[in-house]
Amino acid sequence: MSLPDLAGKVHAECVRCGLCAEQCAFLQKYGLPGDIAKSVLNSRFQVDPFECSLCQLCTEVCPEGINPSQMFLSMRTQSVSRSPAILKKYRRILAYEALGRSGLMSLYKTPEGCRAVFFPGCSISGTRSESTWKLFQGLRKSVPGLGVVLDCCCKPSHDLGNMDKFRNSFQRIVSRLHARGVEEIITACPSCFWIFKSYARHLCVKMIWEYLNPDKDCLAGSEKRPRVRLHDPCTIRFFPDVQEKVRALIRGLDLDLQELPLNSRKTLCCGEGGSVGFVNKDTAMKWGRMRKEQAGNDAVITYCAGCAGFLSLSGITTVHLADLLLDLKKALSGEIIPDKPPMTYWNRLRLKRRFVRALLK
Repeated sequence: MSLPDLAGKVHAECVRCGLCAEQCAFLQKYGLPGDIAKSVLNSRFQVDPFECSLCQLCTEVCPEGINPSQMFLSMRTQSVSRSPAILKKYRRILAYEALGRSGLMSLYKTPEGCRAVFFPGCSISGTRSESTWKLFQGLRKSVPGLGVVLDCCCKPSHDLGNMDKFRNSFQRIVSRLHARGVEEIITACPSCFWIFKSYARHLCVKMIWEYLNPDKDCLAGSEKRPRVRLHDPCTIRFFPDVQEKVRALIRGLDLDLQELPLNSRKTLCCGEGGSVGFVNKDTAMKWGRMRKEQAGNDAVITYCAGCAGFLSLSGITTVHLADLLLDLKKALSGEIIPDKPPMTYWNRLRLKRRFVRALLK
């Protein structure tokens, strides 16, 4: 749907109730979706769509069922099309994406007869390579003929509105998978999960947590049953089956799991979404400050490496679910420290080599 069509729909159907703006710094700054849509139709909008995290909370709370974030993404796409130089400020994240797609970092290793591949994602592979390796080892036990694909799903280009680049790059991934007979993607990255779910609907796409059995794969709980909170990534907003499986895993650890306000379908963005921090760091950090107020001194568990990293910037004790499954006590005590660049790139290279050796056996 074109931007004028999207704007026309939002303008016509938005009742200006204000529910979407209650938790959103972007809408609090620029106005309600219906009014923004009107300015788009009049070609007089002075809204910076790159300050929207594209988290779709506005879509979830809208009583009329409209999707303003789709309009904001289309506004980004139009801006990039008219002025490609906009992307210069995102050189760092786009270079990260390009490196993930490069021959140096990527890997397509599919044994004969392989129908399912582990597609861990860039961030967790670099920041938590040992936890990623353990996830792979556990997954191999339940998925015969499992292969591995290391590549970047190109969500940064997608979210920045560079849709031609995204479509071309992502289609190459899908074509390579098709040529190898792959029918199922199992990922540890919520962003990769959302991209494949949205743009490769012929594939069966699951998150790795859906394969783990809490009674079998989780470690024994702590005697004190420490209280923890859970943060759902915004890319999993509309996937309740994944959310519930994650909760089952955490409960299997015998932890005192408490929900954060505004979670599950109404979860908040961690602040990293849409690369907002590149243009307005304060808006991006506002999400983390809200989570800090809600979590207090409790540790927050999440299953997105990006969320874990960004929430920790607000002083939240953040634990990735993969680390929790690797070693519960060390994870909760803060002894498992995620790596940072440039070590993350070295980790991904070592992990690639481990995958190659494992699949040669």
